[in-house]
Amino acid sequence: MSRTHHERVLEIMRMEAEAIACTASRLAPAEVERAVELLAACRGKVVTVGVGKSGHVAQKAAATLTSTGTAAVFLHPSDALHGGMGLVTEGDVCLFVSNSGETAELLELLPYVQHRRAPLLAVVGNTASSLARRADVALDASVDKEACPLNLAPTTSTTVALAVCDALAMTLMSVKQLTPEDFALNHPGGRLGKRLTLKVSDLMRGGEENPTVGTQAALLEVVQAIGRGGLGAVNVCDEGGRLAGIITDGDVRRALQRVRLEDLAGLTAEGLMTRQPVVVAPDLLAHAALRLMEDRPRQIAVLPVVEREGRCVGLLRLHDIVRSGL
Repeated sequence: MSRTHHERVLEIMRMEAEAIACTASRLAPAEVERAVELLAACRGKVVTVGVGKSGHVAQKAAATLTSTGTAAVFLHPSDALHGGMGLVTEGDVCLFVSNSGETAELLELLPYVQHRRAPLLAVVGNTASSLARRADVALDASVDKEACPLNLAPTTSTTVALAVCDALAMTLMSVKQLTPEDFALNHPGGRLGKRLTLKVSDLMRGGEENPTVGTQAALLEVVQAIGRGGLGAVNVCDEGGRLAGIITDGDVRRALQRVRLEDLAGLTAEGLMTRQPVVVAPDLLAHAALRLMEDRPRQIAVLPVVEREGRCVGLLRLHDIVRSGL
């Protein structure tokens, strides 16, 4: 009975997972310790090198290392042989990825790497190969069989090599005690990066975008200020610029519903405003402000931004936080 596509896919995934598990049990503790120590002691950058599918693994290794606190760059061996070796300097560490360990382009580079006194770490599928023998540290990434039905296309071998490189990078993160804030600085465009770096001051409306009114401002002046700012609210400040309260569109509508027509002329900001509103500081993380606005029985759409002395410096809208991608 022929197997279904689903069964074949699962078989291949299990084959690659088992290969990773076998590699984990086979890696020599002393070699792993030396590899991590070599990378952790790198004073320059890690230069990753590989050809073909192993080259793609090396590129991924460089990207992962760089984003997790270890400066790294991929160098194609053909480029290296035609001027690219200038990238490698004393203090760097070279990370070569090769399944056979006999790739001609990689072996041709070895004298030049040694000349520049750059230690060589090899992730290799053959520990008896020329590359493994000449490396300072060689990690065994060998596999019994590729997932390819012909046992030709690099599949299981590249998965194992990638897992070894990922494990090295993640261990280096621990060694270097990388914090979430450090990680975020390398990922400013991602959601995590924004959550850990974007502050209220980056999103608030201040200056001309944040018109304010005094406590004795008439209703018409309040309405004009709200319209001028276009934020759906206006801060009410005392003569010293300190926050006295906030008036929203909703506050104005509710006042018009409860106040008699003949009393509108005497209505001032002081009688309209919400006193002691929830406020945020400019240096508060925008994500914390978002949680403050949303995690409550009734959501808050706009918050006054106040400095320590109580001086009002702007307004923060829920809409602007959401639009930022948090």
